Amino acid sequence: MCEIYAGQNPERYRPINRSVRIGGHSTSIQLEAAFWVLIDEIADGQSLSTARFLSTMYDEALEINGSISNFTSLLRTSCLIYLMNAGKPNTSPRFHIIAAE
Repeated sequence: MCEIYAGQNPERYRPINRSVRIGGHSTSIQLEAAFWVLIDEIADGQSLSTARFLSTMYDEALEINGSISNFTSLLRTSCLIYLMNAGKPNTSPRFHIIAAE
């Protein structure tokens, strides 16, 4: 039943740390390898380096939301939106999330 998920190559979910500069500060972001593949693809589709994409994403999210409580979660859900929209970045998400307080 879950073989397609349970049987995946462990390299896909291996955690990878990347050092980036965000908001003028050097930081490290840890995500699973599969997410880094998608983030690199999204950045490339925006004609940005991954580092520039992450910095831009952070700045825009900060401007829109006022704060970012968990940037890695924002990145993971951004990958989900990207996949749900078949890689078309200017498409509205096919779902709406309402945050629970």
